[in-house]
Parts: sequence; C-alpha cells; structure tokens
Amino acid sequence: MTNVIAVNGSPRKKWNTATLLEHTLEGAKSLGAQTELVHLYDLEYKGCTSCFACKLKGGKSYGECAMKDDLSPVLDRIQDADVLILGSPIYFGLVTGEMRSFMERLLFPNLTYTRPPQSLARKNLPTAFVYTMNVSEQIMKEQYCGHIGANAAVLKMIFGQSETLFCNETLQFEDYDKVVFNYFDPEERRERHRTIFPQDCKRAYDLGIRLVQTAKSHSLTTIPEKGA
Repeated sequence: MTNVIAVNGSPRKKWNTATLLEHTLEGAKSLGAQTELVHLYDLEYKGCTSCFACKLKGGKSYGECAMKDDLSPVLDRIQDADVLILGSPIYFGLVTGEMRSFMERLLFPNLTYTRPPQSLARKNLPTAFVYTMNVSEQIMKEQYCGHIGANAAVLKMIFGQSETLFCNETLQFEDYDKVVFNYFDPEERRERHRTIFPQDCKRAYDLGIRLVQTAKSHSLTTIPEKGA
C-alpha cells in the first residue's frame, strides 16, 4: 500500500492550506493509498541547531537528525513514506516559520557536504509543495518565484522530483467586517473563493492521484542485474 504523508505548515487546521492538503490526500486515497496529515503547529520542536551530528563520520546519527522532540517521529515516518506533500501559506514572501524549521530538520541531514552535493535519501520520493497566498498570480511571479523555485529545487535534489501547486488571492477571514481591512474588495475575494477555490481543490485532488501513480511506477521499476 502506498503511504502518503502531508505536512501542514499553517496554524489553521481547517482553512485554505489544510483544505487543499486534504483534497490532495483524498486524491491519493482514491487509488487506495494510506494517508496522514501532520499539523506542525500541534508539535513542539525547533529548527536545526547546527550540531552537525548528522555529518559526523561513522556517527550513529549520520544522515539523520539527532534532535529528539515532537518532530522526531514525524521525520522517522517520512523515511518510510512513498509520497511527501508539504503545504504552507506565504507570510512576508516566505513559508511559515514552522514550515521552515521543519524543512531544515528534514533536508539538512540528507544533504552531503561534497562537491557536488549529494543526497542521502533512502529512495526516490515523489514530493509536492502546496502554497496559499493573498497576492495575485502576477505579483507571485514578480516577487515570490525565487523562494518557490528554491524550495522545488532542493526537494528535487534531495528526493528526486517535486511538483508545485499554488493558490492565489485566498479568502483570509470569515467575516471581513470584524477586521481593519481595505486592501481589496472583500466581496470580490468571497466570489473568487466561491468560484475559483473549488478549482484549486480539484487541482489538489488530481495532484494526489498523480503523486501516487508516480510512486507506484517507482515501485514497479527494477534495477537490472550486473552484466544483464
């Protein structure tokens, strides 16, 4: 059975990012996958502390994060996963602090300080990053593509491949009348949430299907015997 883990870097468990991740997992389930959704804001953990235990020659934690906290069992489960999906809103042009700390703990132990850098990941792992943000797609392309592209590049380098799905101009508040806000027309944003967000959810669902199909194709691939 294909094992799919999604990691929610949003503090909200039932809003835009989490909803898209849930639809991605539903797509994965439609092909019989076993799924798990991890909410980072439920966990107590820190980012990388530069102990370098994951880099010590012959060290017992070589290639693995030596820190022990709430994130440790999640990282262990990801080691055995067949698909990994990350999701985060964009805050000030970047993923959330919790997502960034998680990525440090996930990625750094798998990266070798060699020329060129190599990956210590146990296997090729289909990955994806789901982003939600307040800005339009045009502003995203003008200002955020460097960050989004860098995340895609490092996931691909460590795990072999990565897809990106983004959702723009999201609905931020249930009731805009309760907050100081005139950045855009709330009615236009509500209408977009009513008409466009369901399309984003469908794209997320299709993403889940695609990732599981890729994982299954990897499991069917055999390495030829030497001399064959």
